[in-house]
Amino acid sequence: MSNTSNSTTELILTDNAKNYIIQLMKENNIPIEEYFLRITVKNSGRGGFTYQLGFDKELQTSDTMFEYDKIKISVDGKSLFYLMGTELDYKNNSTGRGFVFNNPNESASTGSSCGCSV
Repeated sequence: MSNTSNSTTELILTDNAKNYIIQLMKENNIPIEEYFLRITVKNSGRGGFTYQLGFDKELQTSDTMFEYDKIKISVDGKSLFYLMGTELDYKNNSTGRGFVFNNPNESASTGSSCGCSV
């Protein structure tokens, strides 16, 4: 059974991230009505996290579903704990491009950017 959350207090999605996710789905012919972005977080030690992103259409029993306009994001129960209060952004500038996790639960010394592409 999945939970649906409309609250942005647990996971915040910026307009840049929304637009890039939609662009990725269109470019790869992934139907936005059927698929969602799955985010998984692992504690990598010393206050840092490893983030994995991918498109999926199979919900797991521990998933919480977030909806932002047309975009759906699924997070499993363990990952949700690490993502509380996190902002997911997308940057494309002179230093590189990729998703950036601004996570208040992550140690400032470890950094929180992710050159992830899904």
